[in-house]
Amino acid sequence: MAGDTGRRTGPLAGLRVIELAGIGPGPFCAMMLADAGADVLRIDRPDPSGLGLDLPARFDVCGRSRRSVALDLKHPDAVACILDLVRGADALIEGFRPGTTERLGLGPEPCLSANPRLVYGRITGWGQDGPLARAAGHDLNYIALAGALQAIGPADGVPVPPLNLVGDYGGGGMLLAFGMAAALAHAARTGTGQVVDAAMVDGASTLMAMFHGLRAAGQHGEARGTNLLDGGAPHYATYACRDGLHVAVAPIEAKFRRVLAGALDLPADTFDGLADPATWPEASARLAALFAGRDRAEWCALLEGTDACVAPVLTLAEAAEHPHARARGAFATVDGLVQPAPAPRFSATPSGAPTPTEPPGASTQAALIDWGLPPERVASLLASGAAGARATA
Repeated sequence: MAGDTGRRTGPLAGLRVIELAGIGPGPFCAMMLADAGADVLRIDRPDPSGLGLDLPARFDVCGRSRRSVALDLKHPDAVACILDLVRGADALIEGFRPGTTERLGLGPEPCLSANPRLVYGRITGWGQDGPLARAAGHDLNYIALAGALQAIGPADGVPVPPLNLVGDYGGGGMLLAFGMAAALAHAARTGTGQVVDAAMVDGASTLMAMFHGLRAAGQHGEARGTNLLDGGAPHYATYACRDGLHVAVAPIEAKFRRVLAGALDLPADTFDGLADPATWPEASARLAALFAGRDRAEWCALLEGTDACVAPVLTLAEAAEHPHARARGAFATVDGLVQPAPAPRFSATPSGAPTPTEPPGASTQAALIDWGLPPERVASLLASGAAGARATA
């Protein structure tokens, strides 16, 4: 079974985590903990339809490597069941609006009373307090308020959503995973648990730390598409090739620009003057004309793997098949679905291979018993409707 502690490997093997299933950053955080070996028990709704993207379980990559139990959180017996599970858990993840778990009877106070060592991880968009705390929102809203969205996009266009990577996953799920790992280390040393309040707006702001410094130093302006790292510089940009595909060109340092110039049969000092933004338009036009003269594969054969800092801009399908990814085993095939392999990598406690995402409630009976509930108690939960998935039309 995906959540069987005896079969989990990785630095977090032996830890037990309860995940109150949600969407976006919460499941991503739970995936990271499970990838690292934690026994994560996912608590799904009895009828999960309408939650998230309504994907068949097989395609829900962020739900991998853990077992699913269906519990009706509005049923008092289910709430009592979760509090009993909390007593044997190391951590809990929830991603509801502020106040929701408190209304359910599963907030930090009853959970930490049941288990003072518990790490109670919370992920929201705006945080647990502040004037926007209870407002609805999504990744795009959070990164907008953090100043990240305004910085992304062309100089002559509108800000461009960077998928939902900056808020949901980088500034949300990874932030929560880091916070929980830190709190788990503290709990291991002291025996004291705590609440981890991870907000996507905070995480997106944290990801912008370097740019606050650059701005204060006068090295990053507010105008989008005019700076070194936002597509404004010719030596940190993408260029179209003859076949309509693209390459990413990023020789920021002068020594790497000299490598690029040499490979292009240009004088070594051709791009030495790019510290002055006034030279950027001419250099950009020159590079665009050069890269448009050959297909992407030709440029990769010439430049990829050199200090010219050039790489092909790949599709998701191409990324999984690239020789570098294949050599590192960067992708895994799980139930016929290609997906990223667990990361990062651990030398002494390597992560195991991911296991398929279970349909909601698939392991309700077995997992509850494995987590210490008596079989007769589990049977009662199933009979009362507090536990067990419900058939959907």
